[in-house]
Amino acid sequence: MESDDLQLLTETLRKTMATSKGQQLDKALAELGWLEMLEEMPDTAIPLVFGLLGETGAHAPVINDVVLAEAGGTRPLPYAGGSWIVWERTDEPGAAVDDELPIRRVDSGEAVPLAAGRRALGWWLVGSGRTMLSLAREHALSRTQFGRPVASFQAIRHRLAETLVAIEGAEATLHAATDDFTSLLAKAAAGQAALTAAKHCQQVLGGIGFTNEHELHRHVKRMLVLDGLLGSARELTREAGTVLRVQGIAPRLVDL
Repeated sequence: MESDDLQLLTETLRKTMATSKGQQLDKALAELGWLEMLEEMPDTAIPLVFGLLGETGAHAPVINDVVLAEAGGTRPLPYAGGSWIVWERTDEPGAAVDDELPIRRVDSGEAVPLAAGRRALGWWLVGSGRTMLSLAREHALSRTQFGRPVASFQAIRHRLAETLVAIEGAEATLHAATDDFTSLLAKAAAGQAALTAAKHCQQVLGGIGFTNEHELHRHVKRMLVLDGLLGSARELTREAGTVLRVQGIAPRLVDL
């Protein structure tokens, strides 16, 4: 896809996600050719769509499309702690931490391919992390204390810098992920980066970050749900360690 066409598509998707979510956004993405893009150019479509979901705070059940490689379907997906969930294609609120998401628990499910879904969720987590960082940065630049912007204080700058490093590292890992193992590592890195963003950005924002009026809590709740889907950062890190221990050898850094 040419750069001008990609830019136009990006802006169209961003505007669509700013005005719709859930079932409505699911239908709008289908009309914009999401399923065709997923089939013909997944390496472009997945980072674009899922990154924008994180950036805008919108949501749609499109993780089903990536995992199942079929249109309009749903199936139980593995969740942290050995549980299973279904991400419905409805607008009925679920019982998850983020009550906007139509997610419900089910007793069990069958094994599904995980690599592409983990990469997609990784891009969603990275997008959400970048938005949390942007919110904290804007607050730090506009908020004054002792006659100075709080962004000038070293403790604030360190938290923002650590968040940026975590996000950039996770994004680099996602770009390099191609198989099951590297996709596992990428999802773990993205989950950890989002957790780092939530922790540090909450500290930078202070009390206002806890209020319903501020956007941060929505991204934090979304991140907590997404981190657990298809394996949490903690579980995937443990799984990666087990794989390396069994193999007795670690891949070269260039391969990661």
